[in-house]
Amino acid sequence: VQLVESGGGLVQTGGSLRLSCEASGFEVDMYDIGWFRQAPGKSREGVACIRARYGVKLYAEFAEGRFTISSDSSSDIMKKTVYLEMNALKPEDAGVYFCAVGAAWVPRGNSLTASIDLWGKGTQVTVGS
Repeated sequence: VQLVESGGGLVQTGGSLRLSCEASGFEVDMYDIGWFRQAPGKSREGVACIRARYGVKLYAEFAEGRFTISSDSSSDIMKKTVYLEMNALKPEDAGVYFCAVGAAWVPRGNSLTASIDLWGKGTQVTVGS
């Protein structure tokens, strides 16, 4: 059972990145899955998720219109890749991005909160000005 992120890196302000999360070892479609991020000195905050029920997508306010969460249509029920396409990146988007599986993803302020059962190790996103 694991989540493995990739795709982070250095990008200039206004640029784009696509993060990937390879989820394996469990029936991914049975769980809500998404992304959190954490900037230095700040709390971890929810960015976006795909709910297991009907595949509904939920975004933090700061992600709306700029970030897109999606997943592949793998035939292997024990493996799935979840993506986070990030456009128009700002310096304040920098941080470590974590893939996460959990429940009760809901808006809180301008971000999301959730009860997380499984975390990935994260991938670093750096946005240069």
